[in-house]
Amino acid sequence: MVTGGGGPGVAMAAWTVSANVFLLLVFPRVSHSQTFSFPFLQPESCGHNQYFDISALSCVPCGANQRRDARGTSCMCLPGFQMISNNGGPDFICKKCPENMKGITEDGWNCISCPGGLTAEGKCHCPTGHILVERAVNGTLLSQATCKLCDENENSFTVANALGNRCVRCEPTFINTSRSCTCSAPNILTGGLCFSNTGNFPSRVISSARYGDLGTSFTSEWFAKYLQSSAVACWVYANLTSCQALGNMCVMNMNSYDSTTFDACRLFQFIFENTAGLRTVHSISFWRQNLPWLFYGDQLGLAPQVLSTTPLPTNFSFKGENQNRKLKFVAASYDVRGNFLKWQTLEGGILQLCPDTETRLNAAYSFGTTYQQNCEIPLSKILTDFPSPIFYDVYLEYTDENQHQYIWAVPVLNLNLQYNKILVNQDSSSSKWLLTRRIFLVDALSGRENDLGSQPRLIRIATQISLSIHLVPNTKNGNIYPPLITIAYSDIDITDPSSQSVKVSFSVKYEMNQGEAQVQTDIALGVLGGLAVLSSLLKTAGWKRRIGSPMIDLQTVTKFLVYYAGDLANVFFIITLGTGLYWLIFFKAQKSISVLLPVPAQEERLVTYVGCAFALKALQFLHKFISQITIDIFFIDWERPKGKVLKAVEGEGGVRSATVPVSIWRTYFVANEWNEIQTVRKINPLFQILTVLFFLEVVGFKNLALMDSSSSLSRSPPSYIAPYSRILRYAVSTVLWLVIGIIQIMFFVVFYERFIEDKIRQFVDLCCMSNISVFLLSHRCFGYYIHGRSVHGHADTNMEEMNMNLKREAENLCSQRGLVPNTDGQTFQIAISSQMRQHYDRIHETLTRKNGPARLLSSSASTFEQSIKAYHTMNKFLGSFIDHVHKEMDYFIKDKLLLERILGMEFMEPMEKSIFYNDEGYSFSSVLYYGNEATLLIFDLLFFCVVDLACQNFVLAAFLTYLQQEIFRFMRNTVGQKNLASKTLVDQRFLI
Repeated sequence: MVTGGGGPGVAMAAWTVSANVFLLLVFPRVSHSQTFSFPFLQPESCGHNQYFDISALSCVPCGANQRRDARGTSCMCLPGFQMISNNGGPDFICKKCPENMKGITEDGWNCISCPGGLTAEGKCHCPTGHILVERAVNGTLLSQATCKLCDENENSFTVANALGNRCVRCEPTFINTSRSCTCSAPNILTGGLCFSNTGNFPSRVISSARYGDLGTSFTSEWFAKYLQSSAVACWVYANLTSCQALGNMCVMNMNSYDSTTFDACRLFQFIFENTAGLRTVHSISFWRQNLPWLFYGDQLGLAPQVLSTTPLPTNFSFKGENQNRKLKFVAASYDVRGNFLKWQTLEGGILQLCPDTETRLNAAYSFGTTYQQNCEIPLSKILTDFPSPIFYDVYLEYTDENQHQYIWAVPVLNLNLQYNKILVNQDSSSSKWLLTRRIFLVDALSGRENDLGSQPRLIRIATQISLSIHLVPNTKNGNIYPPLITIAYSDIDITDPSSQSVKVSFSVKYEMNQGEAQVQTDIALGVLGGLAVLSSLLKTAGWKRRIGSPMIDLQTVTKFLVYYAGDLANVFFIITLGTGLYWLIFFKAQKSISVLLPVPAQEERLVTYVGCAFALKALQFLHKFISQITIDIFFIDWERPKGKVLKAVEGEGGVRSATVPVSIWRTYFVANEWNEIQTVRKINPLFQILTVLFFLEVVGFKNLALMDSSSSLSRSPPSYIAPYSRILRYAVSTVLWLVIGIIQIMFFVVFYERFIEDKIRQFVDLCCMSNISVFLLSHRCFGYYIHGRSVHGHADTNMEEMNMNLKREAENLCSQRGLVPNTDGQTFQIAISSQMRQHYDRIHETLTRKNGPARLLSSSASTFEQSIKAYHTMNKFLGSFIDHVHKEMDYFIKDKLLLERILGMEFMEPMEKSIFYNDEGYSFSSVLYYGNEATLLIFDLLFFCVVDLACQNFVLAAFLTYLQQEIFRFMRNTVGQKNLASKTLVDQRFLI
């Protein structure tokens, strides 16, 4: 206590000290050496005189005159001892009863004198049929307990209840059968019920549960106890719960029917057939009064009528004010004894064994969303969560035009159902199916063999549940046929539940008849395929004219097939692109539902077309690739020697004048530039791939390929992500690839080539500046010519003269560059005569006799000199040919007809004279990547799509696409260098 002055600071200090003392008393300091572990004990590990303390989690001794109770978590008095105090805590007091009152009351608080013997617990025991009376009517404890016999006479009909503490009325079947509370022969006692042995009801009842997956059948304790009684109660008394219980046992036996045995379903069918006089429920012929609706009937062809005859009288839509995007399934649930539990919606995962968030579970019932859920569940969890099966009759709730609510029964296709030992529901023909109604998820009850309280020997689990929704053909308002639940059960032999697990799945799929779409696709394929044949024939005819051969031989047929492969690849590509765009646009953008996405099995047709398109396009690409690396090319050097120089003569010791040699470096430079432009493209392949990947993965365009109705590019993490549609993945990636590629090409042609760099035109300019022409033959009698003859006469000059020449050309002080005087035409398509080609081949054979300069350098000097001589001969011959020196091999220049340009062929054959066609479009690029951009773009696109369709991974597809581009580019450059060196005598070591 504080006395005197000191102010608030002293008072605060005193309060702080008091608080610290309190905290130390309540929360003692933790010693640094203290550990936080203790022995692990379970209640069953405690001794007979110990109980498990639920607070300390350890075994604690019971007090005097006490022992552990049945649960093991508290104590109870020994026999002959009464409770004095029990507040639910450790203070539990027992007191010994007097010698004249050794019995203990049922509640354990009092001692009492018993009329007979004692039980093991020290309580009074009464004979069978008697009840124990310990207290008066007003609750006063009697000094001595009495045993009262229940009155079984006709006026009372009472017996002792199961606890033996009161008399209750006998079970009605006892009274109805024997007019007493006993069921004596010849009556039958089964399942706690008494029945007469007279009548036409089957007496031999099979109480076995079938487990077809394991190939076994054994007597089920549940069936042995309740099958016959439920069947008789249903048949004789029309007991509603008994009829439901009988139906449940039929469902537990997979709705299987065998005409030779009276099992659960045979008994149900017997009752159904013999109650034909009763009225039906809701005018449904398969639903008999008092009985559950289990079957649709066994007539052949009934299933297709149920599934595809009558549409549901409701509409579904994705957008709009009256949108209807929810499948409202409800189920009437029953317990195994036949008691109705409640109506419940299927939302929240009622039929989904895999755990997940409520949002993802409920996404299964969003119309148009293809749903797939798979998981693996420990068997121990299933046994804990489903000790007794719950049965469901599923309905689809809908609202009609007058806003009245109705429900439509949902049929079930049980794949385990056997009809006379045949699995009819696994037949591919739906006309043989037998549809049912009731389902369950887990049956751990019928697998108990001897004791209903023991662990089941076998367990049956619904491992596959699939909900199918079929769209009505040609509907414009989103009408559907009744949904179908397809269910498959697995039978599991229980050995070690803690280590066993089971894989389960739940799916929802949407289907529509694809017959009309397939017919339209076939028509388009036939029409476009026919046009492809005509196109290939024209290309083959043009090729025949260009090689100068009129004969139709094996090579001609092979060439036609190669051309047809390329054209047919374009046909398949157009059809698949159109199909993908159709599904992407019409499914995602529709308001009232008229189309649904193809299921994976229906997608196989399009995937096959894509594979065909890729294979054929790859063949076309390889054909072009090989054609480009095997062309004949020669660089014509127009440069002439400038004067003479003195040159030492070996072996003679003197000098003599010789012509100044022409530099080869200009030819090497042009050859290098030609080698560089071989793989120039109108797009940047790396940019193309990265941009497509960016839009798919980062922007989220890949979400348009999800099998749901949403057109959003993003999905929230908690929401359900539907599986991808291969058709939509193909459509989205194809459209992105083409759009980005076309934008690149437009940018390249419109802007880049005009204002930055045009490598094709630059190459033509380089040829002119280098005074070198390019003579190129892509076919035997057809090719291209680039006129590079300098208008200044010489190109091997100094910088000053070069600048002067350029200035004169810019000021139009010299002639134009064209082959024809006063024209600018430098590029031509050429069709040479056979005579010209033969002369070219004779010279070229000598030029390439040793297969290129690498072999020539190591050969004898005479061979090398012969090759040099052949090179100059070819240079002189081609130069003189261009200058019209050879009248017998002359040429003339003309323009191509419009039709010739369109068809890509020449109508006029070069019989006596060769023909040079003016070519302002630089079509010599057709022997380069540059002129085949469409083929390359589609080939890369199809390669990307095929990889993605195979692995469902855009990143991997992008990587492999880039890898193949680089491989082919490297091969093109490498092989192109070798071909260039062998054709032109340019040393490959100088090609970069």
